[in-house]
Amino acid sequence: MKILFLTTAHNTLSQRLQVELEERHHQVSIELALSDEQMLEAVELWQPELILCPFLKRAVPETIWSRYPTLIVHPGIRGDRGAYSLDHAIMQAQPVWGVTLLQANAEMDAGDIWAWREFPMREASKSSIYQNEVVEAAVACVLEALERFPAWQAGVWKPTPLAEVQEARGVLHPVLKQKDRAIDWGRMPTKEILRRIRAADGSPGVLDEVLGMPVYLFGAHAQPGVEVGLPGEVLGQREGAILRKTVDGAIWISHLKAKGGIKLPAVQVLGERAQTLPVWGDEFNGANYQEIRYWEESLEVEGLVQTVGHLAWEFQGGGMRTEQARALQKKLQEAARRPTAALVLWGGYDVFSNGIHLGAIEAAKDAALESWENINAIDDVVREILLMPKLTVSAVRGHAGAGGAVLALAADRVYLREGVVLNIHYKGMGLYGSEYWTFILPRWIGKRKALEVTESLKPLGAQQAVRMGLVSGVLHKDREAFVHELEEVLRELLEPRRLSTLLEIKAANRQALEAQKPLERYRQEELAEMARCFWGDSAYHQARHAFVYKLPPAETPAHLALHRQAKAVSR
Repeated sequence: MKILFLTTAHNTLSQRLQVELEERHHQVSIELALSDEQMLEAVELWQPELILCPFLKRAVPETIWSRYPTLIVHPGIRGDRGAYSLDHAIMQAQPVWGVTLLQANAEMDAGDIWAWREFPMREASKSSIYQNEVVEAAVACVLEALERFPAWQAGVWKPTPLAEVQEARGVLHPVLKQKDRAIDWGRMPTKEILRRIRAADGSPGVLDEVLGMPVYLFGAHAQPGVEVGLPGEVLGQREGAILRKTVDGAIWISHLKAKGGIKLPAVQVLGERAQTLPVWGDEFNGANYQEIRYWEESLEVEGLVQTVGHLAWEFQGGGMRTEQARALQKKLQEAARRPTAALVLWGGYDVFSNGIHLGAIEAAKDAALESWENINAIDDVVREILLMPKLTVSAVRGHAGAGGAVLALAADRVYLREGVVLNIHYKGMGLYGSEYWTFILPRWIGKRKALEVTESLKPLGAQQAVRMGLVSGVLHKDREAFVHELEEVLRELLEPRRLSTLLEIKAANRQALEAQKPLERYRQEELAEMARCFWGDSAYHQARHAFVYKLPPAETPAHLALHRQAKAVSR
């Protein structure tokens, strides 16, 4: 089937849908909803059988939905209408939420219902719920709608009008303004403040005042057991975050954004105002805010106890700042010295890693120099993984992009959670790429395929990745089941004779590859290209600025819009 996406951005959801639909051999072309005229032209060029709107912030013109079946993914339960649906659900502490797939009509979010799914709400940020529960529910809805599509075409099935849905619990929400999100530190308990900040996570943030500076708040984490200080007082700092007292505890706020600025670590945004804040640690009853965590667990394998090290990191948005990469490198060095049989790399919960931190680079006085420092720091992280004197396993629970995806592939074994999407390319940001990708990718899939993957700019699904031999396997979509299945995989890998063989092969391969071409040469060659990107005539700085400030392009990129590729060929 020919399907056209009309979407405000090619985000996590639209990428996952693209992967799922192409897996089922549908032809998917994508048009960014930049203007009515461009959307109309896309429709005329592609002549789709179905239009799908995964993430849309503007209305579809009547001239489109009146002529073509057009389905809207709405992140709300049946009957829910209006903007900021998920924000309202989090702020209201809704126990259950959902996704509804609607047919576009003249009334926003009130079209006939093709499919719907509901899910229990976690205590988590909007972006986390969107990237997990909302995406999974939306995919299920779209696939169900596609199954029903032939019956709809034949006139033997009809979607359900909203007015006929007896169980519809949703309402029309008013537009959320900053006054509706405002925090009263002297009255609101920690749970309510957490909900307000989490409901605005990603965008738009909660406008507040910190140490006399008007800023937007992001990245909230509870810190119970804090009895010192007055509500609203900033008590300390840790790893770039600040700790602020509430009436019944305290909250870590990891990121702030000044008006007109970009989201950055809270301490960095506050600047001199934060210089005298004490570092909050064990002397203050501990601190549960930790970007990097290491722990060890024992597994019984054939009557023998094997100890496994685990390393996880949570870097907001998935980007890794220079200092975060240096801290991660140090943790890897410490892990290498531990008496463990293997090391599992968990990355982040929602995003395994996305490579260099474009926001921190954009904010630096010298963006080229900070780019250089950042890429070298991440290269050092990848080198530690490649040279780790024990078995390494990447457990990729969340999506990964650019250098972050290559970082995962540096391990000896790589397992993806079903539904994870990889974007193993750099070109969209005007970069050649580093992180030893010219060594790592060919090691898995050969040089020709490695170039195809990095040049295509296409998202790669888990099943496609395992079919091409890029990863070791795909484990269960459910996160708890993923952990259990990974444990079984570890038991197999850590069987004493097998582990001994794997380590012998690893050492022999490493020696043979080093003899052919030293690892350091791959890095030097990559960095020579990156230096040209950072300091030469490159589109990198312009692309980075547009990405960080979320500036819309003038037109849909050619690699997304198959309909425009066809138009260009016909000229």
